[in-house]
Amino acid sequence: MPNYKRVREGRTFFFTVVTYRRRPILTTPLGRRCLRRAIEIVRRRLPFDMIAIVLLPDHLHTVWELPVGDADYSTRWRLIKFHFTKHWLAAKPQTDALTGSREKRREQAIWQRRFFEHTCRDEIDLKRCVDYIHVNPLKHQLVERVRDWPWSSFHRFAKEGEYPVEWGNANEWYGDEFRDFE
Repeated sequence: MPNYKRVREGRTFFFTVVTYRRRPILTTPLGRRCLRRAIEIVRRRLPFDMIAIVLLPDHLHTVWELPVGDADYSTRWRLIKFHFTKHWLAAKPQTDALTGSREKRREQAIWQRRFFEHTCRDEIDLKRCVDYIHVNPLKHQLVERVRDWPWSSFHRFAKEGEYPVEWGNANEWYGDEFRDFE
C-alpha cells in the first residue's frame, strides 16, 4: 500500500452518513453540487483530507484524515449537513412534512441526525475501510463492476495503481470481509 496515507492514531476516520428516510437525492445533479459546495466551504474553515469516498443515492461513505490535535469531525459533519441543506432548499424548497421533533429542533427532513464513525486503527484497517467504500455500489447491486459506478474515488485509486481497473465485480464475494460496517 505505498500510496495510502499512513494511519496516525485517532486522526483517520471512516464515516457513513445517510439521508432522511433514505431519500435518493445524493447522486442527483443538484445533490452532488450541494454536497461538493458544502464540503468545499467546510474544508476552507476546518481542513481535512478526504482519503476515499463513494456517493450512493441515499448515503455516502468516506474516510478522512484530520489535522494533528484535531478530532472534531462532528462539527465538520454538522456544518456539511447545514450547508448542503441550505443550498438544497434554495434550489428545491422542502415539500416533506416535518415531524414535531424536527420542527421543535428547527431541522429539515434532509439528513438522518446521526452518522456512523469508525476510527481506523492501522493501515490494514484503513485498507479494509477503503475497499468497503469502493465495493459498496456493487454490494447494493447498483452495478456489476466497481469501475462502472461514477461517484467513487475508486477511479482515482485505480489511476494511481492502488487497484487494477478490473477489481470488484459481481462474480466475487465480499460479504464476510465487511461485516463490521453493517
